[in-house]
Amino acid sequence: MQWDRLFEDLEGQLAAEWEAERALLDAESERLRIAKMALRTRLRRFEQDAALVGVRLADGVRRSVRIRAVGTDWIAAQSADGGGGALIIPLAAVTGLEAAHGALLATLEDAPLPVDELRERMTLGFLMRDLARRRSPLHISLRDGENLHGTVDRAGVDHLDLAVHDAGQARRADAVRAFRIVPFDAIVSARMDGPVI
Repeated sequence: MQWDRLFEDLEGQLAAEWEAERALLDAESERLRIAKMALRTRLRRFEQDAALVGVRLADGVRRSVRIRAVGTDWIAAQSADGGGGALIIPLAAVTGLEAAHGALLATLEDAPLPVDELRERMTLGFLMRDLARRRSPLHISLRDGENLHGTVDRAGVDHLDLAVHDAGQARRADAVRAFRIVPFDAIVSARMDGPVI
């Protein structure tokens, strides 16, 4: 009888040690998985879940948005109130993201996300070249606090040429007040008046 209790006790201790070791390995495996996770993956989860996100930008502005698209080095978002058109934000201009705790934890899930291979390869330059082709007017906020309005005439790999004109005016020669080369690194956000991409 005593031996039976002793063996049961030893079996219980061994099972508890194995369970503790397995939990430790599971926790380490989860830490390694999260350590390999990129910001873009978490942004894509916010997009998939249509979560409300507070985006803090390099100019100190906080915008409450829903992320609608994630490119290689940019996001497109829409104001939480649904107005204001598409907001294009270079990832380099994002200084932080705020969300409800549940939405934040959901971005860590291991569930696969649908892949849009074309969007995965779209850089900010590609997007700006498309806007130049469409002649879409933009409101551009710069890191130094300056706000510009104009039409993108052309875009390179790391900059754009902007024909500066008043909001509400078409890009006509007599409406253009200046021409500006704007490095992408200087852009905090660009707002289109049209729909989200």
